[in-house]
Amino acid sequence: MSEAGNSGPENLDKQKAAAYRVLARKYRPSNFSELIGQEPMVRTLTNAFSTGRIAQAWMLTGVRGVGKTTTARILARALNYKTPTADQPSVDLAVLGEHCQAIMEGRHVDVIEMDAASHTGIDDIRDIIERVRYAPVSARYKVYIIDEVHMLSTQAFNGLLKTLEEPPPHVKFIFATTEIRKVPITVLSRCQRFDLRRIDAGALVAHLSSIAGKEGISVDDDALAMIARAAEGSARDSLSILDQAIAHGGGAVSAEAVRAMLGLADRARIVDLFEYVMKGDVAAALAEFRNQYDTGADPAAVLTDLAEFNHLVTRLRFVPTAADDASLSEDERRRGADFARTLSVKVLSRTWQMLLKGIPEVQSSNRPVSAAEMVLIRLAHAADLPTLDEALKSLESGAPVSGGASRPNGAPVNTGNGGGASAVAQTRMPSGPAGAQTMRLVDAAPAPVAFVAPPQPVVEPQSPPLKSLADIVALADAQRDIAFKVLVKSCIRLVRIEPGRIDVGLTADAPKMLLNDLTTKLRAWTGRNWLVSLSKEEGGQTLAEMESSKRETAFSDARSDPAVAAILARFPGAKIIDVRIPDAPEVDTDKAEMPVEPPADDDEN
Repeated sequence: MSEAGNSGPENLDKQKAAAYRVLARKYRPSNFSELIGQEPMVRTLTNAFSTGRIAQAWMLTGVRGVGKTTTARILARALNYKTPTADQPSVDLAVLGEHCQAIMEGRHVDVIEMDAASHTGIDDIRDIIERVRYAPVSARYKVYIIDEVHMLSTQAFNGLLKTLEEPPPHVKFIFATTEIRKVPITVLSRCQRFDLRRIDAGALVAHLSSIAGKEGISVDDDALAMIARAAEGSARDSLSILDQAIAHGGGAVSAEAVRAMLGLADRARIVDLFEYVMKGDVAAALAEFRNQYDTGADPAAVLTDLAEFNHLVTRLRFVPTAADDASLSEDERRRGADFARTLSVKVLSRTWQMLLKGIPEVQSSNRPVSAAEMVLIRLAHAADLPTLDEALKSLESGAPVSGGASRPNGAPVNTGNGGGASAVAQTRMPSGPAGAQTMRLVDAAPAPVAFVAPPQPVVEPQSPPLKSLADIVALADAQRDIAFKVLVKSCIRLVRIEPGRIDVGLTADAPKMLLNDLTTKLRAWTGRNWLVSLSKEEGGQTLAEMESSKRETAFSDARSDPAVAAILARFPGAKIIDVRIPDAPEVDTDKAEMPVEPPADDDEN
């Protein structure tokens, strides 16, 4: 084959494919002006470099893909910036310096990058400590970039401390980590810390749009919003998703392609599903969910998107400017604002809690579709129910229970209960302070006016007189105050008891307010005042001690019983675990049948 043939179109295509770089590497920022979403850090570094207050070590922390390693390389480049006209550290890196290209490509001899995930031991740190003594080969500073520094062992951190606190003047350290809490405070205190923030969705959308334009790729605005939302503030993740979407769509990126690729639900259809649930229309909600599932949406993803939209509606109620988020679609922005005006915070909070509980159920279920449908059914039916505080207030006032659900645009409630509609009448209540409307379910027949008596102390009109601690314990048991019953049995030693007066002794572990509580409760339970005083006398045993003593006696008697002793001897290892003496049955002497002795002279049998 001729040389010309080797440079044919087919071979050029292969060379082009081999030279292709993913977008995350191709558009990696090379200076601070290209670093998006980290303006506070850039401002701090600019001021520090301009005043000559350059730290000896930096700690960069943030979520994955936010730009920690890239920032470390840019910082190393700024420290060693040198051009024919400038020979000092600078954050203005518009002109490519002498060492810049090698540093950004990770091949400069004086900028050492180390991954702590694979170099965790003290031996690796000892190697660094040995080398910091030597001056840099060609650059101004020898820079050590240690990624995922939280992976270092405790010995490695301890070995690094002295060098980190007093490094040679020609050495700088830059650490990066996603787990800042795992880094010892002794290391953090020796570093200047920068928390790299999640990149705003609007900034990500603008960044992706700019890159798509440079690549000559047509991308829908909705597709960019979906990619930015899925990236969760990570520039690297957003570029990786965009790269995948370009390949998936064959050069053009549409919202439908991104939705199918990520297994997402249509955001407009999520809003429809939310509306059906808030109306209590179970049939429509289930039909819409099935349609989304049939088009490829994951059940857990549908509920997650539903929870996100619920959060958006709640946020729009208090922060209307949240609608300006660039990652929101026009449908989410417009209809979300409508829901925020009509739905009450109580309903939105309850829906949020139910979704948070339902999403893990769907994710862990072996039948996620059925589990998701059950969550939607619970949501739709709970939309009609009053909240707990509303139910308690209605019980206290005797008023009808007001449903906590607020319906968008005053839509009627459809509970899907069939004939049950004849038992209740639906009434729309006046708008509240924020314009929210509530639905009230009331009986069709007029309810009788209930007389509410003024609160009176709980009185036991026929309670027997209190003659012992056992009577007080029985009274507490009748009042279902189990905690107080236990305290009386275990902490009080009775000295004397008279009508209206009790003298007691207390155990060492008795609560300080026990006597006050005893006075208050006896007054409420018996309807009379009681004088409860602490006696100087020790008093008798507590009821708990009496029960324990009685139990020990019963066990001792049981061991002495010949039949029990024979059983224990016959079965080695057997032991008595409980003693129960059945109550003797009461015999009615008038109706009891006396045994009849057979006549002595009866010889027939």
